[in-house]
Amino acid sequence: MIRVVLADDQALLRSAFRVLVDSEPDMEVVGEAADGAEAVALVREQGAEVVLMDIRMPGTDGLAATRAISADPALAEVRVVILTTFEVDEYVVAALRAGASGFLGKGAEPGELLSAVRTAAKGDALLSPVATKGLIARFLAQGGAAEGDDPMAGGRAARLDALTAREREVLVQVAGGLSNDEIGARLDVSPLTVKTHVNRAMAKLGARDRAQLVVAAYESGLVRPAVPE
Repeated sequence: MIRVVLADDQALLRSAFRVLVDSEPDMEVVGEAADGAEAVALVREQGAEVVLMDIRMPGTDGLAATRAISADPALAEVRVVILTTFEVDEYVVAALRAGASGFLGKGAEPGELLSAVRTAAKGDALLSPVATKGLIARFLAQGGAAEGDDPMAGGRAARLDALTAREREVLVQVAGGLSNDEIGARLDVSPLTVKTHVNRAMAKLGARDRAQLVVAAYESGLVRPAVPE
């Protein structure tokens, strides 16, 4: 059972999300929060695994709450999915740097939201579709978010030298949005071997999950963004 916390200052939206999540046999809403501070408290109290987090909330916003969750070793397994009315903006990129697993537009279809919860719970990154990833890549390449958004970002880039050639190769594929199965087929290795390389890369770069690996790959210049026309 995936335990979910909903964080949004709009009660009506929270109610809609609750009905949707609670309708699934493998997940349940264990708390609702109207601001980031309340969300962090609920995550700790309820043992939540996934937080659907709005960015713009009064008081403590979703970005600050995401940082608080990412900075707490006791919450290392908690995954944050940012909910936004914008496809890509500086707040979304800052949230990815702060430790969010990805983001989802508030206009997403019900099936997409449920899939996002399951994807995040597995530790995978929510950076599709490809066009959206391209926009994020362009934003990062232009230095669009404040350097202080993620104090570990510079350190991760510097530690790329610690990666083996195969780990770098896998990291490039992860940045391309491929799953372990897809990477394994492309590199002619087993998905389990890919998972091992991904885990080692995360450990060496101090990344919580695949989303932060993607950020590190672009910020370090290991992967160059394909800028849309």
